[in-house]
Amino acid sequence: MKEKVKVTLDGEDIFPVDENDDDVMVTIELDDGSELDCEILTIFDVGEQDYIVLMPVDESGEPLNDTEVLIYRYAEDPETGEPSLDNIQSDEEYEAVGKRFEEIQDEA
Repeated sequence: MKEKVKVTLDGEDIFPVDENDDDVMVTIELDDGSELDCEILTIFDVGEQDYIVLMPVDESGEPLNDTEVLIYRYAEDPETGEPSLDNIQSDEEYEAVGKRFEEIQDEA
């Protein structure tokens, strides 16, 4: 099940450019039609698959919960470059991705 992604930074469509080291914010449209603003924490790969880690934020950009992040499969359309998110498919995949994300946090 794919989530639709609309990406903006200061009102201008960009992705995943972060030239000024600004927080890159995305708005994901959930299956129920509601929207959730998130900050991109990182994009990384495990094997051949890319993953994106998002932190939900409020209107002022403050985290809704410092300990909650969303992790999705991440891909870009090779023709248009449009990003897409997909749910992680299995518990084993989620464990491998979670372990890699913890390693990235420890390195930072």
